[in-house]
Amino acid sequence: MPTDMIDIDSKLALFDDHWSPRIVAELNGQQVKLAKFKGAFDWHAHAGEDEMFLVLRGSFTMEFRDRSETLGPGQMIVVPRGVEHRPVADEECSVMLVEPAGLVNTGDAEPNDRTTTGAWI
Repeated sequence: MPTDMIDIDSKLALFDDHWSPRIVAELNGQQVKLAKFKGAFDWHAHAGEDEMFLVLRGSFTMEFRDRSETLGPGQMIVVPRGVEHRPVADEECSVMLVEPAGLVNTGDAEPNDRTTTGAWI
């Protein structure tokens, strides 16, 4: 079954807000999301889900309680389920996320104005 091509740059141009992922595709129970990061996100973990982060533009640091990993364009990291983490971006960066459909971005943290499962664009 054919599908429409997705132009990542065009999708990224549709929004400017930070920490609010946009869903661009869904496959095998996973959602592919685009997000823009700037500043520090909330410390959180996902008890039953892994998350994948792929940097498209810019850079960010994934902070863990015992270390940090800085990623640039073309680099990715998988955060295993249950691992507390916090992404931090000094400057705006664009990231592709792959995670289970319906995953709440703030995980086990107290829900707040950044809490979302993403919106389709």
